[in-house]
Amino acid sequence: MARYIFITGGVVSSLGKGLASAALGALLQARGYSVRLRKLDPYLNVDPGTMSPYEHGEVFVTDDGAETDLDLGHYERFTGVAARTTDSISSGRIYSNVLEKERRGDYLGKTIQVIPHVTNEIKDFLEIGGDEVDFMLCEIGGTVGDIEGLPFFEAIRQFAQEKPRGQCIFMHLTLLPWIKASGELKTKPTQHSVKELRSIGLAPDVLVCRSEGPIPDKEREKLALFCNVRQDAVIAAQDLRSIYEAPLAYHREGLDQAVLDAFGISPAPKPNLEKWEDVADRVYNPDGEVRVAIVGKYTQLEDAYKSIAEALTHGGMANRVRVRAEWIDAEIFERDEDVAPLLEGYNAIVVPGGFGERGTEGKIRAAKFARERKVPYLGICLGMQMAVIEAARDLAGLENAGSEEFDHEAGMKRFEPVVYHLKEWVEGNRTVQRTQADDKGGTMRLGAYDAVLTEGSRVAGIYGGCAISERHRHRYEVDIKYRDKLEAAGLSFSGMSPDGRLPEIVEYDDHPWYIGVQFHPELKSKPFAPHPLFRDFVRAALAQSRLV
Repeated sequence: MARYIFITGGVVSSLGKGLASAALGALLQARGYSVRLRKLDPYLNVDPGTMSPYEHGEVFVTDDGAETDLDLGHYERFTGVAARTTDSISSGRIYSNVLEKERRGDYLGKTIQVIPHVTNEIKDFLEIGGDEVDFMLCEIGGTVGDIEGLPFFEAIRQFAQEKPRGQCIFMHLTLLPWIKASGELKTKPTQHSVKELRSIGLAPDVLVCRSEGPIPDKEREKLALFCNVRQDAVIAAQDLRSIYEAPLAYHREGLDQAVLDAFGISPAPKPNLEKWEDVADRVYNPDGEVRVAIVGKYTQLEDAYKSIAEALTHGGMANRVRVRAEWIDAEIFERDEDVAPLLEGYNAIVVPGGFGERGTEGKIRAAKFARERKVPYLGICLGMQMAVIEAARDLAGLENAGSEEFDHEAGMKRFEPVVYHLKEWVEGNRTVQRTQADDKGGTMRLGAYDAVLTEGSRVAGIYGGCAISERHRHRYEVDIKYRDKLEAAGLSFSGMSPDGRLPEIVEYDDHPWYIGVQFHPELKSKPFAPHPLFRDFVRAALAQSRLV
């Protein structure tokens, strides 16, 4: 039976609850325990799948096809535990489940209320997988006091009451602001946050305080006294140069020990942190640097491409170099015909995924620059499709090549659809069918799918084999009927779906490193296990830097 750790936040949002949860999970693993992490989000969207990246950052996709919060990416990267559909839930999903049951008559005519029906649904969700691991870490999105979060706070209060004593603890993450004018670290916002938490029946066992510097003993004593926690359970969470130092930093502060003490686990197993010490060493002591341009659509918010940025960092670790990723708005290239001045200083180019026509012509020009100048290029999802369209226009004589997605958006036919709307595909042992009229949420090709690589191809060498499985999130595909023309022009289709119908990977044989993939390899990369594509991409960027 799992022990439960509920992580809540106060004072302000975006303090790093997801990172703190992930780091704690890694520390518990280092002590020999098994863990699973999950996220409870109070928003009314069923999932983040239909949200703009500017609203909530990237959408992280699991193997089993769930569109989830980006914090699940942190969980996977730090623990290596593959997230599942049952590790992410929102108010929208909870209310949807309750209303479906009401329509079916499952409640036998009762009046449906937040308590007990909504809270019971949340508690049922928390129970899933509780017999599989030693610790279940559950992060509650938002901050205490948010009206939409109240059902979740009430549910975890009830859940803890119903479990045997000592099976659940609460960890609260807050902010200690530094007032520059008076030269003081202020504890009052944290005191008020804990007061708000206590008013709804929850009391923190561990208090994690974000601050710019260390917490003086005087302030630590005050927090312990007024927030009713042990002084050694007041944990400082200082700003770090790299998120990958977080497990080591939290261990130095005693977070994992405070958690185990709260559960009464003594003596606790000693942690083995060699893996994280090696990760930190690779981050802080690189042997060189490469510059990578990320030519995208949502460049104003780096969290929109969070997993790509982290996967590049992992690739740098594998090659012991620092990757300086720089974000370039693809629309800039549409205003300026000559992209060379903007891209010449980079050692490699990434064109990531996205939706809609805005910025796509700029991405096509970036793909053309990389092809002609022999600069390493990685196209992901839409980035692969733009590389194919560029090849179709400039090499295969299909001057009007484009995507059906852009025609649908414009409401008229303008392009020859080298990329088309996928209406049918095989998922496991069933055939999935979709139409343009379907709902937008959850209707894409989502989750892990197998692919078969061409023997002797560059990607087969990178992966070390010809059978792979990668995560997808898209509804448009490159049309296989153009394969012969494109391969005759030099673009090889080196990865295909097992039935041979859907292109998964394209590459140029006569280019130092030019690969487009229909899937999202960044979602499976970890600091201690970099994804093979990113590892080799950064290696190619390093080779390119030595040619300049």
